[in-house]
Amino acid sequence: MAVKWCDGHTSPVLCVGAASFECLLASGAEGGEVTVWSEEGTPVSTLRLEGGGDVTSAVFSPGSPSKLYVSHGEAVSILDPRALKQPVSVLRIGEDEINGLSLNETNSLLAAADDSGAVRIVELDSGKVVRTLRRHTNICSSVAFRPQRPQSLVSCGLDMQVMLWSLQKARPLWVLNLKEATEEEEEPQQSAGRLFNPPLAHCVTVASCGNIFACAAEDSRVHLLRVAGSKFERHGVLKAHTQGASQVHFLSFLTHPYWLVSGGNDGKVLLWDICEMGQTTESKGRAKGAQRRKSKSVHSPKPDQSSSQGMADHAQAPEDHRDLKPKFSFNHGEKVNWICPTQLKGEGTVIVADQSSSLSLYTLNGL
Repeated sequence: MAVKWCDGHTSPVLCVGAASFECLLASGAEGGEVTVWSEEGTPVSTLRLEGGGDVTSAVFSPGSPSKLYVSHGEAVSILDPRALKQPVSVLRIGEDEINGLSLNETNSLLAAADDSGAVRIVELDSGKVVRTLRRHTNICSSVAFRPQRPQSLVSCGLDMQVMLWSLQKARPLWVLNLKEATEEEEEPQQSAGRLFNPPLAHCVTVASCGNIFACAAEDSRVHLLRVAGSKFERHGVLKAHTQGASQVHFLSFLTHPYWLVSGGNDGKVLLWDICEMGQTTESKGRAKGAQRRKSKSVHSPKPDQSSSQGMADHAQAPEDHRDLKPKFSFNHGEKVNWICPTQLKGEGTVIVADQSSSLSLYTLNGL
């Protein structure tokens, strides 16, 4: 049974973010509404940003408790969540509506994915765009910096492509087309059915090791990807949603870093343990890496060595297994706009935003 947090918004909630340093949460809604919550579910303060653009992403600074970044329209406002008033500053960085934000671990760079298909990299000290990554041919829906690699990130978009970037390069290191990858593995009649449900990529997340990725797509699947040796490849697929998967996030506070939560248009919220796909040994990982190096790659450019450490960085990574079932299934009942996993009062919690103006909380007891 979900716990409801109400009275923080008057419009549908579109995004939720949690601070890692203290018990604060922030949510953004249509019409420029931003609300900061206590861990008890009380709205601490509310602000309506000028311009009235929908708030599409809310990200707390990992190193500064006084900074909350929210995207609305073509701009990013920097707020002080402890004293929510007018923005401390506004970064007008986009040519089109921003869909997602990500901060690197050193709190030096902000990435913004927008409707033009671009990912713009902002140097936070100067507030200036220092690089614009252009390769998506449709809306870029989500972007995420890789943990332990502050100059590397992954993006996905409605062109059905997932891209791995190094900020030292002007082009992506690797491009993976989900549609092509899926068609290669399916029978012709299955592929024909997918024409009506293509894998438009909505959300991407990265595990704490920095080498395992998950992407929620419109084909109702969560696609698992990884950097293995010197290659960015499809690692497996989770099949459980009956409609498009809109959200996916790794959880950092459970027994290991490969817990994953997904949400979809079918109103389900699913918790996965992808470690159950099996585990590689270090020797097995090296053997596979050697075998891959012998084969040619015809679809992607060669990555630089700094971003291709692969699975050697984490020998206990999960392997492909197509019959994996979710550990828990919460029937939320409404189309999921956003999922935010966090800890509240020491207890693992999944916060869900849907088409309403309230938030729903599901506890992960016993994990």
